[in-house]
Amino acid sequence: MIIFAFNLDRKYISYISKAFNAQAMKKNTKRLYNIYSKEDLQAQLAAEDGDRTVLSFYKYALLTDPEQFRDQLYADFDNLGVLGRIYVSGEGVNAQISVPSKKFEAFKKFINDHDVLSGIRLNIAIENENESFLKLKIKTRKKIVADGLDDASFDVTNRGIHLDAKSFNEITDRDDTVIIDMRNHYESEVGHFDGAITPDVETFKESLPIIDDMLQEHKDKNIVMYCTGGIRCEKASAYYKHRGFEKVYQLDGGIIEYARQAEAQGLTNKFKGKNFVFDERMGERISEDIISKCHQCGTENDDHTNCANEACHILFIQCGECGDKYEGCCSEKCRDFKRLPQEEQDKLKPTMTFNGTLSGKGRYKAKRKDEDLKK
Repeated sequence: MIIFAFNLDRKYISYISKAFNAQAMKKNTKRLYNIYSKEDLQAQLAAEDGDRTVLSFYKYALLTDPEQFRDQLYADFDNLGVLGRIYVSGEGVNAQISVPSKKFEAFKKFINDHDVLSGIRLNIAIENENESFLKLKIKTRKKIVADGLDDASFDVTNRGIHLDAKSFNEITDRDDTVIIDMRNHYESEVGHFDGAITPDVETFKESLPIIDDMLQEHKDKNIVMYCTGGIRCEKASAYYKHRGFEKVYQLDGGIIEYARQAEAQGLTNKFKGKNFVFDERMGERISEDIISKCHQCGTENDDHTNCANEACHILFIQCGECGDKYEGCCSEKCRDFKRLPQEEQDKLKPTMTFNGTLSGKGRYKAKRKDEDLKK
């Protein structure tokens, strides 16, 4: 009995020891993900001293251990106060972030000293807002941009000729040039280059074969493509060269860098409207032109929003007057549903359909805006 009790005590002590060590290790391990609510994050951001610089960057690079790279990047960026959304894969990094302006020089030094990120272009946003991002989120993915391509089937390094803003303006003035927007329909709806082909697509993956078909009749012309920051064109230009297009060009640095160069050099700005961005701003103005309309009343407007009914959340364009009328929602149905007590919303949600339930991103149906909740 004494020996049994002694052995039990040893097992118990071992268990306690392991639990203690696990807690100690957990305590000494830096947290590599966000644990705060949206309200807490907004409060933390509001309490910050100073402005933030919003920027994006990407880098195609061979990463042998994306998970380890992701964890280390999170720890390093968290120390620098970086917020934003970053994708890491075996083919590289794609980031949209904000950095405290007072730490921006330290951030640039970190980038310049980094084994993988050194030498990248930092695309500084045209319009900076502190609440562009609320948290730091870094995810590992199969690809940094979902393109659906088999990279092994073509030479991804055989990319199109890069154009600066001046060269872009010159070549797009020619009659033997076709301009193609590599972005999605809801992006080009609020802003695009003069004369550009704007495919009616929802994803980059979806656009590649569609654009291929659209360009077949222009195979002998200069094919000039552009996107927000340049990353989609890096892969697309190589793909279209593989598909037999010989005169392929891409706007270096995308719309963001073009706007910066055009302003700095006093060039004609050929981009009309807003540049859609994937953060809380949803757009930055490149020109004063408003080329789209409120999806609800049809007045000139280019302000994207998501339906305030979280059960719907569809992306659409809404003017201020309709925003007041529908309380930030896409329809009377969503507005009235949002007014219900949360307990009742939770009960009804599985049985109901909304614009966002029925439609893809940006596929707003104006005819449903006056639909009655009771129906």
